[in-house]
Amino acid sequence: MLANGTWSDVDISFVANGLAAKPITLRPQTPGKAIIAGKSTLRLSGRHLIVRDLVFRGGHPLGEAAIVTRIGPRWAEDTRLTGIVIEQFSNPDRRKEDHWVALYGRNIQFDHSHIEGKQNAGATFVVVRLPGWPLDNRIRIERNYFGPRPLLGSNTGETIRIGTSEESLSASNSIIERNIFERCDGEVEIVSIKSGGNVIRGNLFLRSQGAVVLRHGNGNLVEANVFLGMGAANTGGIRVINRDQTVRNNYLEGLAGTNFTAALSVMNGVPNSVINRYHQVVGGEIANNTLIEPSAILFGAGASAERSAAPTGIGLASNLVVAGKTPAPFRIDAPTSGIRFSGNVTDVAAPADAGFTQRSVALRRAGNGLLYPVDPALVATGAPRNLIKPRRAEVGPQWYRLAASDKVAPVTLKVLPSGSAQALVAAVTSAPDGAVIDLGSGQFELDQTLPVRRRLTLTGNRARLSFRAETLFAVEEGGSLTLRGLEISGKASPLAAGNAVIRSAPRAMLTNYTIDIADSRFTDLAGSAGFDLIATTPGTFAARIRIAASEISDLSGTVVAAAAERGSAGLYPAELVELERLQLTRVGTIADVLRQGTDESTFGPRVSLADSQINDSGALRLSGVQVTQVAGNRFVRSGGIAVTHSVGEPLTRITGNSFIATPPPVVTELHFTGPARAEIRDNQSQ
Repeated sequence: MLANGTWSDVDISFVANGLAAKPITLRPQTPGKAIIAGKSTLRLSGRHLIVRDLVFRGGHPLGEAAIVTRIGPRWAEDTRLTGIVIEQFSNPDRRKEDHWVALYGRNIQFDHSHIEGKQNAGATFVVVRLPGWPLDNRIRIERNYFGPRPLLGSNTGETIRIGTSEESLSASNSIIERNIFERCDGEVEIVSIKSGGNVIRGNLFLRSQGAVVLRHGNGNLVEANVFLGMGAANTGGIRVINRDQTVRNNYLEGLAGTNFTAALSVMNGVPNSVINRYHQVVGGEIANNTLIEPSAILFGAGASAERSAAPTGIGLASNLVVAGKTPAPFRIDAPTSGIRFSGNVTDVAAPADAGFTQRSVALRRAGNGLLYPVDPALVATGAPRNLIKPRRAEVGPQWYRLAASDKVAPVTLKVLPSGSAQALVAAVTSAPDGAVIDLGSGQFELDQTLPVRRRLTLTGNRARLSFRAETLFAVEEGGSLTLRGLEISGKASPLAAGNAVIRSAPRAMLTNYTIDIADSRFTDLAGSAGFDLIATTPGTFAARIRIAASEISDLSGTVVAAAAERGSAGLYPAELVELERLQLTRVGTIADVLRQGTDESTFGPRVSLADSQINDSGALRLSGVQVTQVAGNRFVRSGGIAVTHSVGEPLTRITGNSFIATPPPVVTELHFTGPARAEIRDNQSQ
């Protein structure tokens, strides 16, 4: 028994051998009252062990994981972990990779636990399978709540991973059942299966970006799960790879994901694939699944010169697709002659080789909250009517309840009088989270950088700010910045290369931040070289950068400098960059967004430039961007658009723009063989 209180910086070794009828238990004095904090870990080995009702909070793992079922060469068997809470336990450097739960051994049950908010690299929960260790794991992961995991901006953001490619051709025989996954957005794989014989059954995936991916291994079962995307970007369903996979009786509604996060994706494979690439889909069954308003259903996904082996020997039967008012979702990227189609129904026109019969389908929502066809003739088509979604009250520890977030109305602070820089510094430094600072029409000349450590809005009626520091706003851990109705001048800034109006922290930041600018004007930013409006830094991640309805003139650097991350790991500094209705004049570079590496496990970066006037400015430079949309802009005597495709299946649309004394767009493919994959149309050049 652990006494109530905080146990900080502890390395707990729980080594024992109990009996089936007499297990040995490690527990707190009172459920939830023993808090493991600081740099800490709990390591187990032995048999017939129980760990229950512990909380890991306010620290990060000492070693590979917060909880790990091995000590040296010894592992745990016949063990139960129940009522565990892990939250606020991320390494402060988002690039450092670790896990929260790492299970070695066999016959381990992990249940009724609450896991939420991992922010640094590394899958949240892993079943580890190594040569010489138990491979027939028989792990049970059931009735847990896996809460929000924010976008990581690189690979290794899975919520659950079972195995790795090296031992993937053997069976783990593990079960993931009756869990809730809510807003698990780390990367394109929410659950990554890299072994055989596993069951993913009866889970609820709620507004989670990514998909359940049968990445490696054979003979897995995905059954009776409910996916509710609610139209959120990148919400996906099930991706099928490898042999003899069964996907049946699942319900998927409102999933907006495309490509690798499609509602249903059957991939192409690599002929004679090495163990860590893509094995061909051979055999198996996809049957009695219902897909309501899916954005995409793909057959032969990822087809390329390398991935040229189309699915074969697989059956697709009695599935129901109701697109409703959404566009037809079917996409055929490879021959479907190897798929046996039978009894599939859709309400929209589908390609002949998609294997669906079109007919009208009326739906009614049943008592379980899901939609089913009204027509009795379709009772055996799609998901069964006895599906039961896990309820929030069924998962996680009974003693643990999420504290209701206190929704406090934003505090508005008035900074007076005009010219009182000291009052502005004090207001920014002491403002509560979510505060709005109203500058009115005042003028403020600042000698120091303003630290942004909380969600903060500065608004004004053409209030004017100038600054003598190298940076005006520094977004630090926990900070996000919104600017409205301001005029900002860099005329007084020092004559030093590398100034910026807004810069993320010089050290790694764990929390994702946002920058939102509208109805503002930026001038006199060319007094020194490389003067950026927004400059990102390595080890930080912007979930969104938006600039709208604003004027930017005489900027020597880049409006959005998002090329701070380098190397082959696939890191990038900003997920979504949105530029719209801008007036850019004599700007060095419109945006520089970079994502290196070839891993396909991320959603972004995504960049849009719309309805803007660009005069006498540099180029829009994008490399490794997954979604590019440039539409309705007028470029005059400027550098144009340079897009480099380096990873995945990028979507690039450059439409309806005018290029006057400006070169036409250039799209370069680094690895893909064939014509550049871009939609470039309805543009005018003079």
